[in-house]
Amino acid sequence: MRVTPPRKLKLVMVGNGMAGVRTLEELLKIAPDLYDITVFGSEPHPNYNRILLSPVLAGEQTLEEIVLNDWAWYSDHGITLHAGKTVTEVDRVKRVVRASDGNGGVIEAPYDRLIMATGSNPFMLPIPGKDLQGVLAYRDIADTQAMIDAATQYKHAVVIGGGLLGLEAANGLMKRGMSVSVVHVAPWLMERQLDDVAGKLLQQSLEQRGMTFLLGAQTQELVGNDAGRVKAIRFKDGSEVPADLVVMAVGIRPNTALAESMNLHVNKGIVVSDTLQTVTDPRIYAVGECAAHRGIAYGLVAPLFEQGKVLATHLAEFGIGRYVGSLTSTKLKVTGIDLFSAGNFTGGANTEEIVMSDPSGGVYKKLVIQDDKLVGACLYGDTVDGSWYFKLLRDGRSVADIRDKLMFGESNIGDVGHQGQSKASAMADSDEVCGCNGVTKGAICKAIKDKGLFTLEEVRKQTKASASCGSCTGLVEQILMFTAGGDYSATPKLKAMCACTNHGHQAVRDAIRDSKYTNTSAVFEGMGWRTPNGCATCRPAVNYYLISTWPKEAKDDPQSRFINERMHANIQKDGTYSVIPRMWGGETTADELRRIADAVDKYKIPTVKVTGGQRIDLLGVKKEDLQAVWNDIGMPSGHAYAKALRTVKTCVGSEWCRMGTQDSTQMGKDLERAMWRMYAPHKVKFAVSGCPRNCAEAGIKDVGIIGVDSGWEMYVAGNGGIKTEVAHFFTKLKTAEEVLEYTGAFMQLYRLEGWYLERTVHYVNRVGLDYVKKKILHDHEGRKALWEQLQFALDGEPDPWFEHQKAAVDTRQFIPIKAVALEGSAA
Repeated sequence: MRVTPPRKLKLVMVGNGMAGVRTLEELLKIAPDLYDITVFGSEPHPNYNRILLSPVLAGEQTLEEIVLNDWAWYSDHGITLHAGKTVTEVDRVKRVVRASDGNGGVIEAPYDRLIMATGSNPFMLPIPGKDLQGVLAYRDIADTQAMIDAATQYKHAVVIGGGLLGLEAANGLMKRGMSVSVVHVAPWLMERQLDDVAGKLLQQSLEQRGMTFLLGAQTQELVGNDAGRVKAIRFKDGSEVPADLVVMAVGIRPNTALAESMNLHVNKGIVVSDTLQTVTDPRIYAVGECAAHRGIAYGLVAPLFEQGKVLATHLAEFGIGRYVGSLTSTKLKVTGIDLFSAGNFTGGANTEEIVMSDPSGGVYKKLVIQDDKLVGACLYGDTVDGSWYFKLLRDGRSVADIRDKLMFGESNIGDVGHQGQSKASAMADSDEVCGCNGVTKGAICKAIKDKGLFTLEEVRKQTKASASCGSCTGLVEQILMFTAGGDYSATPKLKAMCACTNHGHQAVRDAIRDSKYTNTSAVFEGMGWRTPNGCATCRPAVNYYLISTWPKEAKDDPQSRFINERMHANIQKDGTYSVIPRMWGGETTADELRRIADAVDKYKIPTVKVTGGQRIDLLGVKKEDLQAVWNDIGMPSGHAYAKALRTVKTCVGSEWCRMGTQDSTQMGKDLERAMWRMYAPHKVKFAVSGCPRNCAEAGIKDVGIIGVDSGWEMYVAGNGGIKTEVAHFFTKLKTAEEVLEYTGAFMQLYRLEGWYLERTVHYVNRVGLDYVKKKILHDHEGRKALWEQLQFALDGEPDPWFEHQKAAVDTRQFIPIKAVALEGSAA
């Protein structure tokens, strides 16, 4: 007897965007054979990441790179895709979807279940001139390409709308070479995501990059030229601004035209229940920006993907899952500036606000508390703890016990000097990493281990983490490094060192070593540099790679160094210089202080300041006085101007302090004397504390040493800059000799493998802490070899303040240029 297989149900989806296709992905996971699936998409493209249109506009990514599901994905899953075909009619009685085939014919697709995933439309201001040529919305690939094309022909662009989309459009057009003005009716930018302080900080930062803003401006009409193209924008006060291109980014509206023609209930979107069924017809579902759930139409990716997951379970006939709405947060990167907001970040009655504002440092944080619970947060510039704040907000946890430390973030809840954990390693497996796609740390770790993943792109493909808005990318990379260790591979996309070459930093380092290049000319010629003499970006990097790879063989080229390193002093904003002599471990003598005081008086140096690195800074030294000041104070160069070891900060330690367990001052002086002439990819700072109270702040240094009863604890890759990074606990050491050897080995590894202008924190993040431990803690012979290599490289290195010839210091640069009157000119 022949058994006829059951007929597959027919599923039709109108719309080919992110929310709809995510629903199909979830459905195929749990019921891959239940439906014959047909998809209609009005755009002639497969499913792509609409969030990443901004990097495409800015020239940072290509259209191919933002495709989420390529053509093959549809065919591999038996999905019939009608791309570039707009649905014109749905017959709910016959259950048939109809679309124009573009040639006068009609495509019909019967359905048992129908998904409305029509997304949203950009809102166009109903003003005169909105239909002129050169007036665009910013919603899809076609809009993006039209802007790219316009930027090649025209100069002046006006973006109407100071929200996220408008600012990204303005940034992209500016990067394409256009002058851009942003018109915004509200008193500050991104008023829905930021409070007034953060909005104004954002404005200041963007103005510094070249954007112009017209806030509180009300557009009256767009003025066209004789050819029918926009030429200016006119405001209600009668003023005008020239505009060859106008981009409207003033919001979106759910695309409900088709639903209304089908007589589905529409109110702020296609009204759906908790199962995403339309309230009008149980065979029809709606998902994404077109759907209105409990009166809300969501525009962020995370809730739309939550909807897709619930809808998939009902289409699969599991009958489980309810979508009950989403608590949303916004973590965004606007033209390179990190922003985060969640909950009631504006505050109000019965709330309290904790605020930290550092406008010069580009950091602003506001936390809103009500009844001992965090109810809102607004972060500008430093959003590293955004996900933690959101978790506190979502869980409703009392913050009374951590209120005094709440502002300083999750990593500062304990003792900074002894944290020793990255955020990734501290997270529980159940903690959410990617809010857009609902991916937990446990899911990412499992995929890495089970499937042998080593790159960010592989993790994105397997788990979707970091594949949408990208704000969790750093955390995903931390988890990848934490799980894969030394096998971790950073994103494989090659970033060229500069416009002179297609080669990246690592390729140049490798070529210098493998081909034994010993001068810049050989590198440029051997590696096919486009510019024979390089540029200000590549020359310093290549010069550093040469002298660090082949010490005593490669010749240092002073002209390939930045101005401060050529002058061996820091140039100040008034053209004078800063002189900072070296003070070993921050210790000085009365004789040194007298010589400094005499030099200050003799050369009329206006400012003397104690630095954060426990040294004395002479500010306002004239160029022609530099050599004389160096000679008179008679102290070694502090290299405060160089990519080199700057300082070794110390506390007084056991020699004087009753709390001290080890002689930190002597240890600091020994470290500094051993490595003080050491050039590196970037500036380097050490600190030595004599006890766990950590008065020298060793927990935020490139190398931090803390004295304990049994010897010393070593921490690496800390950074006290704009974004403070807590150092990683590295190892425990017993003797001062071990401290020197392990520190020197770590520094030499960084010198040989770090990329130019890459701090130790970024180097360790790139290669993984486990890799560094393998090289130094587990390879005893390798560690000793690294320490010996560093000592060999530093042996005989000159002090540029006193050994001018050996250090290749061009002393002619210190002689003032005299103006000579030409014959016949006025004296």
